Amino acid sequence: MTTKLAVVADTKRQGSVVLAATPPLKALGIKTGSRLFEIPHRRDIYIINPSMRRYLEVSLKISKIALKYVPPEDLHQYSIDEFFMDVTKSYHLFAPTIQAFCQRLIAEIYQETGVHCAVGIGSNMLLSKVALDNEAKSNPTFIAEWRYEDVPKKLWPIAPLQNFWGISSRTAKKLNRHGIFNIGQLAMYPHANLKREFGVIGTELHLHANGIDESRVSERYITRMPSICKSQILMRDYQYSEAMIVMQELVEDVMSRLRVKGLLAKTLHVSFGYSAGDGISKQYTMKEGTNLEHVVMKEIKYLADKYCDKSEWYRTLSVSVTHFIPEQMQQLNLFVDPLQQERELRLAKTIDALHQKYGKGIVSKAISYTSAATKHGRLGLMAGHKM
Repeated sequence: MTTKLAVVADTKRQGSVVLAATPPLKALGIKTGSRLFEIPHRRDIYIINPSMRRYLEVSLKISKIALKYVPPEDLHQYSIDEFFMDVTKSYHLFAPTIQAFCQRLIAEIYQETGVHCAVGIGSNMLLSKVALDNEAKSNPTFIAEWRYEDVPKKLWPIAPLQNFWGISSRTAKKLNRHGIFNIGQLAMYPHANLKREFGVIGTELHLHANGIDESRVSERYITRMPSICKSQILMRDYQYSEAMIVMQELVEDVMSRLRVKGLLAKTLHVSFGYSAGDGISKQYTMKEGTNLEHVVMKEIKYLADKYCDKSEWYRTLSVSVTHFIPEQMQQLNLFVDPLQQERELRLAKTIDALHQKYGKGIVSKAISYTSAATKHGRLGLMAGHKM
């Protein structure tokens, strides 16, 4: 609470992302998502690598504390350091008021783990989240309570728009073009216009801007369109040709996960993010499903050559696949030699087996030994970070 400290993905790389920063460091303008080279060179600022295994252990311990007060169905782990609890039916068993219950929870977490925590209380999940983000963390008590009647005076003044949960900087720019600069203006903007501009998301923006959220912690979300995704933030600016090397590695990882599950994917989504902002995002559906990287890379290269600006520098890459079908349902293609295809699949699965037995670094393509490649630098990481 008093030390200026940043947790950085890799302290040896100047382009590494700041994963977390203490409040005193945030006061200097360094926040989550900043780069290592942006942190001032000062003797009172400490920079450390993450310890993901330790973080997960403490996160699990805190969740177990919460489960002393609510059943599992009333707890939703939102991220490694945040969760939602529905204590509507249980808080009175432990404290006379909701505020007193939160004070008890904060004290117990600190006593058991040494971790300070903040609590947002709300009439629904949305209001509790924005109360946490916009008030609780700066309150002396680390508690904030937002109810429906507080929407006009607490929710609507929020600005800029990206300070509101669920609004990205890209969406904020689009809303700014319509003269919307705070949540109150968003709430008053005609719903029909938002829906026409943003589709289903427009309706969600309208409801959230008015503090309305009908989701319940106990209602489990059912994935209607499962996907397998791999993305990466690059440690430096990459040229187009270098970015394609990393994309090849991401595709290899995604296809390997498909083969392990015995699936083929028919729809491909790929995105290239420019260092200066924006980028391209494209989707392509293949007639026959595949789980071979050279087939997917052929389509990605076609899309990238057509839509990417080769003069730009690249900083983020992402590839995901959806619309799965079982391997056994693969259709024959008159223009593809089935014997050759079978040999390629057997080779790929042999490499998968070696990776599972000896580790992913045991067999690699030659491109993974070039200076642009990142595969070997990511080996041994947990959730993309050092353990």
